[in-house]
Amino acid sequence: DMEQEINEENRGIEISIQRIISWHLARNLIHGSDDKQQVLKLMQEVGELSDSICKNTTPVDDIGDIIVILINIAVRNNLPLKQCIDHAYEDIKDRTGIMKDGIFIKASDIDGNK
Repeated sequence: DMEQEINEENRGIEISIQRIISWHLARNLIHGSDDKQQVLKLMQEVGELSDSICKNTTPVDDIGDIIVILINIAVRNNLPLKQCIDHAYEDIKDRTGIMKDGIFIKASDIDGNK
């Protein structure tokens, strides 16, 4: 049943997140690093994602690495991932706009009401 599959997937994601947080803590990557260092690492990984997309190779490793770093930054700032995701959803849920050259342009940007 589809609902059970989704629930199992969500439980799996929660376990993966906890494993990543434990990994960060065990390597002193929370208290021994800082947001600036982690954002630089994030930008490096985003560059690798861009490279994979441009070369038409699977971005699975790059997406995973980006998520690992975002988890680090969230933990460092005492922000539960669910809170971050829900906040983003609240920002976008009623957003309207148009697709232009494969990019979503918000209606507020079209109207010049940035």
